[in-house]
Parts: sequence; structure tokens; C-alpha cells
Amino acid sequence: MVNRDRLKELDEFTLADLEAVRLVLRGDSVVDWHRLNFQDEQEIREFCMAQELHPDEPADRARMNAIKSEAINYLRRHFEYPIPKPVEQASIEELFLLAAGRGHRQTCACTILKCMHIIHHLDGRELLFMLPMSDQEIFHVVEEKVYRVIGSMLAEGFPITEFVGGRKNKDSLYTKLLSKRDAATAQVFDKLRFRVVAREREDIIPILQYLTKKLFPFNYVVPAQSINSMFHFKRFCQKNDHLKKFLSEMQAGRDEDYTPSDNVFSADSYRVIHFVVDMPVRLPRKLLERAPSTAWALGPVVFVICEFQVIDRETEAANEQGEASHAKYKDRQKKAVMRRLQLGMREMKTPRRSDEPPAPVSRRPERTAPPPTPERDTADRPRDSRRRPGPRSQR
Repeated sequence: MVNRDRLKELDEFTLADLEAVRLVLRGDSVVDWHRLNFQDEQEIREFCMAQELHPDEPADRARMNAIKSEAINYLRRHFEYPIPKPVEQASIEELFLLAAGRGHRQTCACTILKCMHIIHHLDGRELLFMLPMSDQEIFHVVEEKVYRVIGSMLAEGFPITEFVGGRKNKDSLYTKLLSKRDAATAQVFDKLRFRVVAREREDIIPILQYLTKKLFPFNYVVPAQSINSMFHFKRFCQKNDHLKKFLSEMQAGRDEDYTPSDNVFSADSYRVIHFVVDMPVRLPRKLLERAPSTAWALGPVVFVICEFQVIDRETEAANEQGEASHAKYKDRQKKAVMRRLQLGMREMKTPRRSDEPPAPVSRRPERTAPPPTPERDTADRPRDSRRRPGPRSQR
């Protein structure tokens, strides 16, 4: 029989699964973790594959070992960091298992893996800059990967009622940059964006877990760019006896009600799971051949920023009511743009009309504050020619 992919039931989640989902919801950095919780080599291999590195291919194995050597050399060059021989000589799989253990070797293994995470990322970024490729070519490669994974989920009957992918058009980019005083082009994370609508709210967590295994690794979720206005994580876990037992072992800080947004044009009633991923993408050989010879040592993987939204169909329908609707959102945003263009800083000295949004704030509120529950800048829901008619998003 064919072993078909399926979503994990919550009762099948491992501690590693739960921590990966929590990181997506919170937008934390894996560098702030103090341990990994992979149970066996199969989980480790899946994680490597999500990085677009294939452990059974000699070139990829050599690439992983090169990244590891560079991480160790960096730690010794700048910190004179003592690394025991068994850790230095461990295979990649053994290094991950050590990181799930205890004691000094566990700390060393985690330290090396954190540096490897950064090195792999920087090398992929450097490779992208060295390639004579347009954004459109790169976006096409990313879309192929996303459509392949989500398409297989739809084909297998996963509880997804709608999937939309698209690119932000120039007019939307103009409006976004004009509407926010602290925005810069480099901070536009939603040039390429994808939206998944789950059948039911309880399907969202298993879908997120699956995506971290098959589409993007959790360690490349962009820190401080996640919004979760749907799930109180701790309360959600406490309702499930299997997940509840993991709570005492969770790392990366305190729990809170939600992960807030700093989008001043949002309605308080808007609910969404939103996050940004620096997606690892393995380039085809024909594209790599266009890179200069100096880039060959950087490997075959580049990173491309993508925005994701995951929501259930009932919440999506509710989001299209009243002040949370896409039309209302766009109207508030456009008014702010026109006011800024016409008045500039003078608008700060004039009373704000009751139908105008407040002036943008500089950053998101501290997470210790009572959590607001609006969305991020969700103007212009991703869309393409394959999209089925349905409610629009405010992304």
C-alpha cells in the first residue's frame, strides 16, 4: 500500500512539533532556545530536508559538514570556545541528538547548531545576490515549491477549503510605503504571499505543524513578524491531556494571550494567523550555472521572504463583516496616505476627525501589555487567476 501523507492528530504531537508551532505563532528566534527536542534520526532528517539539504546526497552532506566546520572555527576564532572532540567529530545527526541531551556536550551542540543556522542563512542570501536573476524569476521558483506542497495537501484531501497565492502589485506597494512613516522597501515582507483557509478552527494547528515539516523549517520564521489573534496557546494546550504535559518543558519565554499586531489600520475584531518566512529554496542546476564560480561554494539554496496567512473559513467570513472588512481597511489606509501627502507633519498638529485612523506607531506594543487582536498589514489579499471567488483579506 502507498504510505500517504496526512495531518498529525494532536495526540500524536511530539514536544518538538509543539515548539515549532509555538515559534510560528509567536515569531520568536530559535537562537534564543537552549535545547532541541528531536527524538530520533527520522525527525532530524525531515528537518534537514526542510532546509533543502538532502543528507543522502554526497554534495549536500559535504555542504552540511562545511557549514559545521565554519561554525566551530568561528566559535574558536572569536570566543576561544572549548569544544569536546566527541562533539567536534559528531555527524550532523549525532549533533542534533546531542542537542537534545543534557550537560556540557548538549550546550556545545546547541551553540554550534545556532551558528550553523546563521551561516547557512547568510550563504543563501549571498548566493541570491550573486545570481543574475530578477525578482520575478525567483518568485516563480518559490511559487512552484509552495504550489507543489499545498497542491499535494489538497489532492490528499487535507481540510483546506481555499488556497491563494499571489504577488503584491506596485500600486499596493506604493500605498503601503506611503501609509507608514517608519516603512522602508526592505521591510516589505509581503511581495510574495500565500493564504490557506482551513475547514475548521481546530485544523489550523495540525496544518501549521505539517507546513513546518514539508514546506518551510520553523527556524526561518522571521522573528517579531508573527500575529496570532486566534489562539491562546497555553489555554489551547491545557484542554488536551497530551499537549498539557508538554507545557512544563516548553522554552522561549512566557506565555501570553495572543501575539499582537502594530497595524493601526486594522479593526479590533479582525482575527488571523499571520507570519513571515525566509523560505529556503533549492535552485535548479540550470539557474545555478548562471552564478559566478565564486558562488559555487555557497551551496544550492537561497532564501526568499514570503508572507503566510492561515485562517478557518468561519473566521474568514466573520472578518468580512463591518469594520474588519477589506473595503473598510483599505478606506482607512487610503485616507491616511492622502492626509500624509497633502499635509505632511502638519497633520500631527491638527485634531483627528472621528472617521480617520490614529497616527501610526513606531513598533508593536510590548507583549506584556493587554494583547490587541487585529491583523498585520493585510491589505490586498494574495490572489491569482486560479483563485475561487470568496471574501477578501486585509493583508
